[in-house]
Amino acid sequence: MRLFVTGGAGFIGSNFIRHLLSNFPDYKVINFDKLTYAGNLDNLRDIDDHPNYQFIRGDICDRDALEAVAGADVVINFAAESHVDRSIENAADFIETNILGSQTLLDASRAAGVSRFVQISTDEVMGSCTEHSYFTEDSPMQPNSPYAASKAAAEHLVRAAHVTFGLDVVTTRASNNYGPYQFPEKLIPLMITNAMEDKPLPVYGDGKNVRDWLYVGDCCKAIEAVLHRGRAGEVYNISSRAEKTNIEIVHTLLDLLGKPHSLIKFVTDRPGHDRRYATDPTKIERELGWQPEESFMSGIEKTVNWYRDNAEWVARTRSGAYLEYYERTYGGR
Repeated sequence: MRLFVTGGAGFIGSNFIRHLLSNFPDYKVINFDKLTYAGNLDNLRDIDDHPNYQFIRGDICDRDALEAVAGADVVINFAAESHVDRSIENAADFIETNILGSQTLLDASRAAGVSRFVQISTDEVMGSCTEHSYFTEDSPMQPNSPYAASKAAAEHLVRAAHVTFGLDVVTTRASNNYGPYQFPEKLIPLMITNAMEDKPLPVYGDGKNVRDWLYVGDCCKAIEAVLHRGRAGEVYNISSRAEKTNIEIVHTLLDLLGKPHSLIKFVTDRPGHDRRYATDPTKIERELGWQPEESFMSGIEKTVNWYRDNAEWVARTRSGAYLEYYERTYGGR
Protein backbone atom coordinates (compact mmCIF):
# COMPACT_ATOMS: atom_id res chain seq x y z
CA MET A 1 0.00 0.00 0.00
CA ARG A 2 1.14 3.52 -0.82
CA LEU A 3 0.15 6.11 1.81
CA PHE A 4 0.21 9.87 1.41
CA VAL A 5 0.47 11.36 4.92
CA THR A 6 0.05 15.11 5.28
CA GLY A 7 1.46 16.83 8.35
CA GLY A 8 3.70 13.86 8.99
CA ALA A 9 6.49 15.92 10.56
CA GLY A 10 4.23 16.97 13.42
CA PHE A 11 3.67 15.26 16.74
CA ILE A 12 1.03 12.60 16.03
CA GLY A 13 1.88 12.36 12.34
CA SER A 14 5.54 11.53 12.94
CA ASN A 15 4.65 8.92 15.55
CA PHE A 16 2.12 7.41 13.14
CA ILE A 17 4.61 7.20 10.27
CA ARG A 18 7.13 5.48 12.51
CA HIS A 19 4.38 3.05 13.64
CA LEU A 20 3.47 2.21 10.03
CA LEU A 21 7.04 1.59 8.92
CA SER A 22 7.74 -0.54 11.97
CA ASN A 23 4.68 -2.75 11.57
CA PHE A 24 3.98 -2.88 7.84
CA PRO A 25 7.22 -3.53 5.92
CA ASP A 26 5.47 -3.52 2.54
CA TYR A 27 3.91 -0.06 2.99
CA LYS A 28 5.42 2.95 1.27
CA VAL A 29 4.89 6.30 3.02
CA ILE A 30 5.12 9.78 1.51
CA ASN A 31 5.33 12.47 4.18
CA PHE A 32 3.96 15.75 2.78
CA ASP A 33 4.54 18.61 5.22
CA LYS A 34 4.82 22.40 5.00
CA LEU A 35 7.27 22.47 7.94
CA THR A 36 5.69 25.29 9.91
CA TYR A 37 6.92 25.95 13.46
CA ALA A 38 5.52 22.64 14.77
CA GLY A 39 6.59 20.52 11.80
CA ASN A 40 10.01 19.21 12.71
CA LEU A 41 12.06 16.79 10.61
CA ASP A 42 14.06 16.03 13.76
CA ASN A 43 11.00 13.99 14.71
CA LEU A 44 11.83 11.52 11.93
CA ARG A 45 15.60 11.68 11.79
CA ASP A 46 15.87 7.98 12.70
CA ILE A 47 13.99 6.93 9.53
CA ASP A 48 15.49 9.41 7.05
CA ASP A 49 17.15 6.60 5.11
CA HIS A 50 14.30 4.09 5.31
CA PRO A 51 13.76 2.66 1.80
CA ASN A 52 9.97 2.95 2.09
CA TYR A 53 9.92 6.55 3.30
CA GLN A 54 9.93 9.76 1.25
CA PHE A 55 9.59 13.37 2.40
CA ILE A 56 8.11 16.11 0.22
CA ARG A 57 7.90 19.68 1.47
CA GLY A 58 4.56 21.16 0.46
CA ASP A 59 1.40 22.96 1.51
CA ILE A 60 -2.01 21.28 1.33
CA CYS A 61 -3.41 24.62 0.14
CA ASP A 62 -1.22 24.38 -2.98
CA ARG A 63 -3.17 22.40 -5.59
CA ASP A 64 -0.16 22.12 -7.89
CA ALA A 65 2.04 20.68 -5.13
CA LEU A 66 -0.66 18.11 -4.40
CA GLU A 67 -0.02 16.48 -7.75
CA ALA A 68 2.30 14.37 -5.58
CA VAL A 69 -0.75 12.49 -4.31
CA ALA A 70 -1.02 10.71 -7.67
CA GLY A 71 -0.49 6.99 -7.24
CA ALA A 72 -1.37 6.95 -3.54
CA ASP A 73 -3.85 4.37 -2.30
CA VAL A 74 -4.72 6.25 0.88
CA VAL A 75 -4.51 9.86 2.09
CA ILE A 76 -4.24 10.51 5.84
CA ASN A 77 -4.67 14.17 6.73
CA PHE A 78 -2.84 15.20 9.89
CA ALA A 79 -1.95 18.62 8.45
CA ALA A 80 -3.48 21.32 10.65
CA GLU A 81 -2.86 24.35 12.76
CA SER A 82 -3.73 22.92 16.16
CA HIS A 83 -2.99 25.20 19.10
CA VAL A 84 -6.01 26.95 20.63
CA ASP A 85 -4.02 29.89 22.02
CA ARG A 86 -2.57 30.66 18.60
CA SER A 87 -6.05 30.51 17.03
CA ILE A 88 -7.26 33.10 19.54
CA GLU A 89 -4.30 35.32 18.74
CA ASN A 90 -4.85 35.02 14.97
CA ALA A 91 -7.37 32.71 13.33
CA ALA A 92 -6.38 33.35 9.71
CA ASP A 93 -3.85 30.51 9.43
CA PHE A 94 -6.40 28.10 10.92
CA ILE A 95 -9.03 29.05 8.35
CA GLU A 96 -6.55 28.68 5.52
CA THR A 97 -4.92 25.37 6.49
CA ASN A 98 -7.70 23.55 8.33
CA ILE A 99 -10.60 24.52 6.06
CA LEU A 100 -9.30 25.61 2.65
CA GLY A 101 -6.40 23.15 2.85
CA SER A 102 -8.70 20.25 3.69
CA GLN A 103 -10.95 21.03 0.72
CA THR A 104 -7.98 21.33 -1.63
CA LEU A 105 -6.65 17.99 -0.40
CA LEU A 106 -10.08 16.37 -0.82
CA ASP A 107 -10.26 17.65 -4.41
CA ALA A 108 -6.77 16.34 -5.17
CA SER A 109 -7.58 12.99 -3.59
CA ARG A 110 -10.71 12.55 -5.70
CA ALA A 111 -8.84 13.51 -8.84
CA ALA A 112 -6.12 10.97 -8.00
CA GLY A 113 -8.65 8.20 -7.37
CA VAL A 114 -7.47 7.34 -3.86
CA SER A 115 -9.31 4.45 -2.24
CA ARG A 116 -9.64 6.01 1.22
CA PHE A 117 -9.30 9.43 2.87
CA VAL A 118 -8.68 9.52 6.63
CA GLN A 119 -9.36 12.83 8.35
CA ILE A 120 -7.66 13.38 11.71
CA SER A 121 -9.99 15.56 13.76
CA THR A 122 -10.38 16.30 17.48
CA ASP A 123 -12.87 15.92 20.31
CA GLU A 124 -12.78 19.72 20.63
CA VAL A 125 -15.27 20.08 17.74
CA MET A 126 -17.98 19.07 20.23
CA GLY A 127 -17.23 21.85 22.71
CA SER A 128 -17.31 21.51 26.47
CA CYS A 129 -18.86 18.51 28.25
CA THR A 130 -21.08 18.91 31.26
CA GLU A 131 -20.26 16.92 34.38
CA HIS A 132 -21.06 13.18 34.12
CA SER A 133 -21.82 13.38 30.37
CA TYR A 134 -19.67 12.04 27.52
CA PHE A 135 -19.21 12.92 23.89
CA THR A 136 -20.32 10.27 21.40
CA GLU A 137 -19.90 10.32 17.66
CA ASP A 138 -23.48 11.67 17.44
CA SER A 139 -22.93 14.58 19.84
CA PRO A 140 -23.65 17.94 18.21
CA MET A 141 -20.72 20.04 17.10
CA GLN A 142 -20.44 23.09 19.34
CA PRO A 143 -16.87 24.40 18.90
CA ASN A 144 -15.82 27.14 21.29
CA SER A 145 -12.48 28.28 19.83
CA PRO A 146 -11.43 29.34 16.33
CA TYR A 147 -9.26 26.21 16.19
CA ALA A 148 -12.15 23.89 17.05
CA ALA A 149 -14.46 25.72 14.65
CA SER A 150 -11.97 25.26 11.81
CA LYS A 151 -11.68 21.53 12.52
CA ALA A 152 -15.48 21.20 12.65
CA ALA A 153 -15.72 22.90 9.26
CA ALA A 154 -13.15 20.47 7.86
CA GLU A 155 -15.22 17.53 9.12
CA HIS A 156 -18.27 18.88 7.29
CA LEU A 157 -16.28 19.12 4.06
CA VAL A 158 -15.02 15.55 4.47
CA ARG A 159 -18.55 14.28 5.04
CA ALA A 160 -19.80 16.24 2.03
CA ALA A 161 -17.12 14.66 -0.17
CA HIS A 162 -18.45 11.25 0.87
CA VAL A 163 -22.13 12.02 0.40
CA THR A 164 -21.84 14.11 -2.77
CA PHE A 165 -18.97 12.42 -4.60
CA GLY A 166 -18.82 8.95 -3.04
CA LEU A 167 -15.27 9.39 -1.70
CA ASP A 168 -14.46 6.72 0.88
CA VAL A 169 -13.75 8.74 4.02
CA VAL A 170 -13.34 7.99 7.71
CA THR A 171 -12.75 10.50 10.50
CA THR A 172 -11.10 10.13 13.91
CA ARG A 173 -11.70 12.37 16.93
CA ALA A 174 -9.01 11.75 19.49
CA SER A 175 -8.82 13.14 23.00
CA ASN A 176 -5.71 15.00 24.22
CA ASN A 177 -2.57 13.18 23.11
CA TYR A 178 0.76 13.20 24.91
CA GLY A 179 4.08 11.44 24.38
CA PRO A 180 7.44 11.78 22.57
CA TYR A 181 8.08 14.54 20.02
CA GLN A 182 5.24 16.83 21.13
CA PHE A 183 5.96 20.51 20.55
CA PRO A 184 6.39 22.21 23.95
CA GLU A 185 3.56 24.70 23.64
CA LYS A 186 1.09 21.99 24.71
CA LEU A 187 0.44 21.37 28.41
CA ILE A 188 2.44 18.22 29.20
CA PRO A 189 5.67 18.93 27.26
CA LEU A 190 5.57 22.58 28.35
CA MET A 191 5.36 21.60 32.01
CA ILE A 192 8.04 18.91 31.69
CA THR A 193 10.53 21.12 29.88
CA ASN A 194 9.94 24.12 32.15
CA ALA A 195 10.28 21.98 35.26
CA MET A 196 13.53 20.45 34.00
CA GLU A 197 14.92 23.99 33.77
CA ASP A 198 13.38 25.08 37.12
CA LYS A 199 11.25 27.65 35.34
CA PRO A 200 7.70 28.62 36.45
CA LEU A 201 4.92 26.33 35.23
CA PRO A 202 2.06 28.55 33.93
CA VAL A 203 -1.34 27.02 34.73
CA TYR A 204 -4.49 28.65 33.37
CA GLY A 205 -7.21 29.77 35.80
CA ASP A 206 -7.75 27.44 38.76
CA GLY A 207 -6.19 24.46 36.96
CA LYS A 208 -9.37 22.41 37.24
CA ASN A 209 -10.14 22.10 33.55
CA VAL A 210 -10.58 18.40 32.78
CA ARG A 211 -9.15 16.56 29.79
CA ASP A 212 -9.18 12.92 28.70
CA TRP A 213 -5.54 11.92 28.15
CA LEU A 214 -4.35 9.45 25.50
CA TYR A 215 -0.80 8.19 24.94
CA VAL A 216 0.23 8.89 21.35
CA GLY A 217 1.28 5.29 20.66
CA ASP A 218 -2.23 4.10 21.51
CA CYS A 219 -3.70 6.83 19.31
CA CYS A 220 -1.57 5.65 16.38
CA LYS A 221 -2.84 2.09 16.80
CA ALA A 222 -6.41 3.39 16.84
CA ILE A 223 -5.88 5.41 13.64
CA GLU A 224 -4.39 2.31 12.03
CA ALA A 225 -7.49 0.31 13.00
CA VAL A 226 -9.74 2.97 11.48
CA LEU A 227 -7.60 3.11 8.34
CA HIS A 228 -7.82 -0.63 7.79
CA ARG A 229 -11.24 -1.55 9.17
CA GLY A 230 -13.32 1.58 9.73
CA ARG A 231 -16.63 1.83 7.91
CA ALA A 232 -16.79 4.37 5.09
CA GLY A 233 -18.44 7.64 6.08
CA GLU A 234 -18.11 6.97 9.81
CA VAL A 235 -16.56 8.94 12.68
CA TYR A 236 -14.66 7.19 15.47
CA ASN A 237 -13.91 8.66 18.88
CA ILE A 238 -10.56 7.68 20.40
CA SER A 239 -9.95 7.97 24.13
CA SER A 240 -8.51 6.02 27.04
CA ARG A 241 -11.03 7.16 29.68
CA ALA A 242 -8.21 8.84 31.63
CA GLU A 243 -9.77 12.08 32.84
CA LYS A 244 -7.45 14.38 34.76
CA THR A 245 -7.56 18.02 35.76
CA ASN A 246 -4.72 20.18 34.53
CA ILE A 247 -3.47 20.72 38.06
CA GLU A 248 -3.42 16.95 38.68
CA ILE A 249 -1.25 16.58 35.58
CA VAL A 250 1.15 19.28 36.76
CA HIS A 251 1.44 17.80 40.26
CA THR A 252 2.16 14.36 38.77
CA LEU A 253 4.87 15.71 36.49
CA LEU A 254 6.58 17.68 39.25
CA ASP A 255 6.56 14.61 41.49
CA LEU A 256 8.06 12.41 38.74
CA LEU A 257 10.76 15.00 38.10
CA GLY A 258 11.46 15.56 41.80
CA LYS A 259 10.62 19.26 41.53
CA PRO A 260 8.75 21.43 44.07
CA HIS A 261 5.11 22.39 43.60
CA SER A 262 6.18 25.98 44.29
CA LEU A 263 7.16 26.18 40.60
CA ILE A 264 3.44 26.37 39.72
CA LYS A 265 2.32 29.84 38.62
CA PHE A 266 -1.42 30.38 38.09
CA VAL A 267 -2.05 32.77 35.17
CA THR A 268 -5.12 34.50 33.76
CA ASP A 269 -7.36 31.99 31.99
CA ARG A 270 -7.62 32.10 28.22
CA PRO A 271 -10.90 33.29 26.62
CA GLY A 272 -13.54 30.60 26.05
CA HIS A 273 -11.53 27.90 27.82
CA ASP A 274 -13.56 24.66 27.67
CA ARG A 275 -14.04 23.25 31.15
CA ARG A 276 -14.20 19.54 30.37
CA TYR A 277 -13.66 17.11 27.51
CA ALA A 278 -14.75 13.51 27.98
CA THR A 279 -15.13 11.12 25.07
CA ASP A 280 -16.87 7.74 24.87
CA PRO A 281 -14.75 5.29 22.79
CA THR A 282 -17.32 2.46 22.87
CA LYS A 283 -17.81 2.49 19.08
CA ILE A 284 -14.14 1.90 18.18
CA GLU A 285 -13.83 -0.69 20.96
CA ARG A 286 -16.84 -2.70 19.78
CA GLU A 287 -16.46 -2.35 16.01
CA LEU A 288 -12.68 -2.45 15.61
CA GLY A 289 -11.49 -4.17 18.78
CA TRP A 290 -9.17 -1.33 19.77
CA GLN A 291 -8.15 -0.84 23.40
CA PRO A 292 -5.43 1.43 24.82
CA GLU A 293 -2.39 -0.46 26.06
CA GLU A 294 -0.91 2.27 28.26
CA SER A 295 -2.36 3.41 31.56
CA PHE A 296 -2.00 7.10 32.27
CA MET A 297 0.87 6.49 34.68
CA SER A 298 2.78 4.13 32.39
CA GLY A 299 2.38 6.56 29.49
CA ILE A 300 3.34 9.63 31.47
CA GLU A 301 6.43 7.94 32.90
CA LYS A 302 7.55 7.00 29.36
CA THR A 303 6.94 10.58 28.27
CA VAL A 304 8.91 12.16 31.12
CA ASN A 305 11.80 9.77 30.48
CA TRP A 306 11.80 10.59 26.77
CA TYR A 307 12.10 14.34 27.41
CA ARG A 308 14.84 13.72 29.98
CA ASP A 309 16.76 11.62 27.46
CA ASN A 310 16.33 14.00 24.51
CA ALA A 311 17.62 17.31 25.84
CA GLU A 312 19.15 18.21 22.46
CA TRP A 313 15.79 17.87 20.68
CA VAL A 314 14.16 20.00 23.40
CA ALA A 315 16.84 22.70 23.13
CA ARG A 316 16.48 22.97 19.35
CA THR A 317 12.71 23.12 19.60
CA ARG A 318 12.59 25.71 22.39
CA SER A 319 14.45 28.44 20.53
CA GLY A 320 13.87 31.45 18.35
CA ALA A 321 10.28 32.10 17.32
CA TYR A 322 8.90 29.76 19.97
CA LEU A 323 10.43 31.84 22.77
CA GLU A 324 8.87 35.00 21.31
CA TYR A 325 5.47 33.31 21.19
CA TYR A 326 5.86 31.97 24.75
CA GLU A 327 6.54 35.47 26.05
CA ARG A 328 3.50 36.89 24.25
CA THR A 329 1.25 34.16 25.62
CA TYR A 330 2.38 33.89 29.24
CA GLY A 331 4.71 36.83 29.95
CA GLY A 332 2.04 39.37 30.87
CA ARG A 333 -0.12 37.04 32.89
